[in-house]
Amino acid sequence: MYDWMEEAGRVVEKIGTPEFPCALADGIRQVAPFDFTVVFGHVGTEAPIDLHDDFPKSKRRIFVEDYQAGPYVLDPFFLAATKPITPGLYRMRDIAPDRFYQGEYYRSYYKRTGLAEEIGYFIDNPGAGMVVVSLMRAEKPFSAKEIRHLHALWPLVRAACCKHWSDFPTMARGAAANGVSRRVDLAFQAFGDGVLTPREREVVEFTLKGHSAEAVGTILGISPGTVRIHRRNIYAKLRINSQGELFSKFIEKAL
Repeated sequence: MYDWMEEAGRVVEKIGTPEFPCALADGIRQVAPFDFTVVFGHVGTEAPIDLHDDFPKSKRRIFVEDYQAGPYVLDPFFLAATKPITPGLYRMRDIAPDRFYQGEYYRSYYKRTGLAEEIGYFIDNPGAGMVVVSLMRAEKPFSAKEIRHLHALWPLVRAACCKHWSDFPTMARGAAANGVSRRVDLAFQAFGDGVLTPREREVVEFTLKGHSAEAVGTILGISPGTVRIHRRNIYAKLRINSQGELFSKFIEKAL
């Protein structure tokens, strides 16, 4: 593997300065090239805070602005960051639901990013929250060898990010004060209020997250056939005919 000691030195030197995120991304790129970096900070289920990104202006609207406007509540990385997850490096496909790539979140939003793969370092900052450093490729997935090399960087990436972003929750509190914060649990609870039953809202939640009828049934302790009946009833009550319409209605209400 590329001798990373010089890069590590540059990364450590920039901790606590505005240049740190770029130094970190540039250092990691020496081990496994990628196209874009975005770092989100997570405190509970509040909206993710954009701590750093290097998207060109033409891409930033899709990856950050549109994402923060509502679709984030269905993102497997966001959902993993808001629940107990062992810190470390994860591929999207490792933590996504079984039907994620056939689900409406993927078709209606994520596919528009044009990514071949997204992987992320999940860094638990004790007393603060979770920092997720996402590395994105547009052309081809990371190879198994590259993933091994990226795993080898984990101790330094974790320590450096914990040190640099130790106070990011203050940013989250400021966003909340400005009305930016939303809670994912409330978004699902409020959807279809007065129209859908609590069980139907649960079916909506797991369906939109990308779970198959079989997986939803396992989670809720009901049969896949019962899940499909709930889906039909949901469509009838909301006067829609497809999962695409369901996704659009949910995002509209989540805004």
